[in-house]
Amino acid sequence: MSDQNKCPMHGDAQWHGAQMDFSKDMSYGDYLGLNQILHAQHPLSPNHNEMLFIIQHQTSELWMKLMLHEMRAVRVHLRADDLPPAFKMLARVARIMDQLVHAWDVLATMTPPEYTAIRPYLGASSGFQSHQYREIEFILGNKNAALLNVHATTPEHVLLQESLRTPSLYDEAIQLLARNGLPISAARLNADPTQPTTADDSVQQAWLQVYGDTERYWALYELAEKLVDLETAFRFWRFRHVTTVERIIGFKTGTGGTAGVSYLRKMLDVVLFPELFALRTEL
Repeated sequence: MSDQNKCPMHGDAQWHGAQMDFSKDMSYGDYLGLNQILHAQHPLSPNHNEMLFIIQHQTSELWMKLMLHEMRAVRVHLRADDLPPAFKMLARVARIMDQLVHAWDVLATMTPPEYTAIRPYLGASSGFQSHQYREIEFILGNKNAALLNVHATTPEHVLLQESLRTPSLYDEAIQLLARNGLPISAARLNADPTQPTTADDSVQQAWLQVYGDTERYWALYELAEKLVDLETAFRFWRFRHVTTVERIIGFKTGTGGTAGVSYLRKMLDVVLFPELFALRTEL
């Protein structure tokens, strides 16, 4: 074959200048720890579909790790009145949730008989036991001290106790409203951070002021919309979860002992930032 007819992707020993020898340098796999990640799947059943089930949940946990990394930083920036970086991070978290929503599309390719074949091998393990998901709920204000019992024997128990006691992301947003001169009730400003977020009329009136004078309160207005985007994405994630579970297991009890679909449907009613949704009726 003449040089003129050779495939441009073959025959170049240097491969267009790419480095080939990594005996002394860090490689892509080294940097990402791919050996550990790609060898962390250990199916217990003989069924082909268990690999999907494992990777679905492992990748979800990785995305949740990034969400927590971002939301912890958001909280710090809100405390410092440093809003532009917080906006970027909140937008990123919402897009991560979009990724998690679409990930359910892949798991939904598993049929009921395929799941039934692997279920006996799962034991009592369940996503309900995810300590990262628990911390996500806590940082978003859905606090419940009783749920710490699920993690009582895990190394993450202390971290979750601290997360329960730490003001939520929305608590910090409300403190920010007060620092900007908007009247927030003392009861709300001094609310017990270990309790779930409850609607407060002074907070709703403060947000109404923000929405009524966006030129004056533009940064707070943008923060409000970023929080609405975040909760909307979170609701989609929850909804996609319950519909996928119903598609695969129907109304069977969950492996972790919950009521399964009926429990997940109750979670759809939880509102994280109540005033930001309630005020829309008055605008």
